[in-house]
Amino acid sequence: MITQIPSLTIGAVAKRVGVAIDTIRYYEREGLLPEPQRRASGYRSYGESAVVQLRFIRRAKDLGFTLEEIRELLALSADRQRGVKAVKQRAEKRLASIEQRIAELQRVRDGLAELVASCPGHGAPEHCPILRALGNEEEKA
Repeated sequence: MITQIPSLTIGAVAKRVGVAIDTIRYYEREGLLPEPQRRASGYRSYGESAVVQLRFIRRAKDLGFTLEEIRELLALSADRQRGVKAVKQRAEKRLASIEQRIAELQRVRDGLAELVASCPGHGAPEHCPILRALGNEEEKA
């Protein structure tokens, strides 16, 4: 069996995954990516596994997972006994958090829409319902 020798530069990996070079270095410092092999010149050298892992990290971030949660997901992905169940639990928790944020954003949107609708857009600032709502503790949006 022939083992693949890492041959991708950090720039090539960054381009293939669609992330900045500094992002790759950051993930290495944070322990999300293993330290790459070094060429004789000292430059980093990556294999396909780094591309796969970076895509995983990027997609998990796109779904709202924090770096700590991504670290857990990466560890769980190698756990053949409880990995899938634990991954699902993490995803369910993330989904609940996102649904809570959406509900809060909808509440904020509705309050702001009400203020915008009630403001004539002209007149004295002290009569502006938006400015009054922002400056008055008792008046809620």
